[in-house]
Amino acid sequence: MPQPHDAADPAAPTAADSARDARFGVLMMMASVLLFAVMDATVKWLGDRYPTSHIVFFRCAIALPVVMIFVYRAGGLASLKTRRLKVHMVRAAVGLGAMACAFWAFSQMRLADAIAILFAAPIFMTALAVPLLKEPVGPRRWTAVGLGFVGVLVIVNPGGGVFSAGAWAALAAAALMALAMIVIRKLSATEPASTITFYFTVTGTAVGLVWVLLEGWEAPVGVDLWLMIGVGVFGAVAQYAMTLAFRHAEVSQVAPLEYGALIWSSLIGYIVWQEVPSARTWIGAAIIVGAGLYMLYRERRVAQRRRLRLPRLRGRA
Repeated sequence: MPQPHDAADPAAPTAADSARDARFGVLMMMASVLLFAVMDATVKWLGDRYPTSHIVFFRCAIALPVVMIFVYRAGGLASLKTRRLKVHMVRAAVGLGAMACAFWAFSQMRLADAIAILFAAPIFMTALAVPLLKEPVGPRRWTAVGLGFVGVLVIVNPGGGVFSAGAWAALAAAALMALAMIVIRKLSATEPASTITFYFTVTGTAVGLVWVLLEGWEAPVGVDLWLMIGVGVFGAVAQYAMTLAFRHAEVSQVAPLEYGALIWSSLIGYIVWQEVPSARTWIGAAIIVGAGLYMLYRERRVAQRRRLRLPRLRGRA
């Protein structure tokens, strides 16, 4: 929320400046969503040819130079000093698990279906915030959580048989993503974003390299090599664009734009693989997106009420 400023101060931000910042934030989020969709499609394409270990390794290794730029801007190597190395390792392990599950799921199912299931991550996060963060969640948000899981069930269609391996992997990725977000929230109380990203990327590069060597190195050649590099570049640039989006605009302005990934993934899936999302996918995705947007709305309302110090409304999310 914009802070009050002295109108006599020529350097103080004006309403026009705030509007320009918000527009820039929206544009950055739209770019981020598109780039992530392109990255996911590239991962799916490569997943038919190479083991997941190779893609995870390139995703982290190619992104490492970009992360080092963030570290330099945050104060250099001195900014990497931490007393919470174990927590960083937990965040890295959970995040890498989510990445590996998601990447493998892309290779096993329609891209739009996998992306729609991954949208359940905020639903999982809200549910996990109660036991892990001791955050109060009221009946309205619990209802939204329940509806979100109904949306997931609509997509995976358990009544039609046993869940596919890809669907299980996507669900695991969504749950691990939620857990990673919770660990990041705890780390953010003392650690800058550049430090959190650095330890995750370095750990991912190291683990990915060991994983690749254990499975057996399959050198990507020709276009595949450039696509592997592209996965890292797309991911790094998309992450930076998302960081800029949240820096220049409020969460409520840009977070809903993330759901545009379903549109991009559906379009790319149709053009490249002739994939057409089923009606179940669209219905389930609509339920998940609706639940996610409602939870975002409730969280914003609760935050506003807490700022106004209305004790009677505490915990009634």
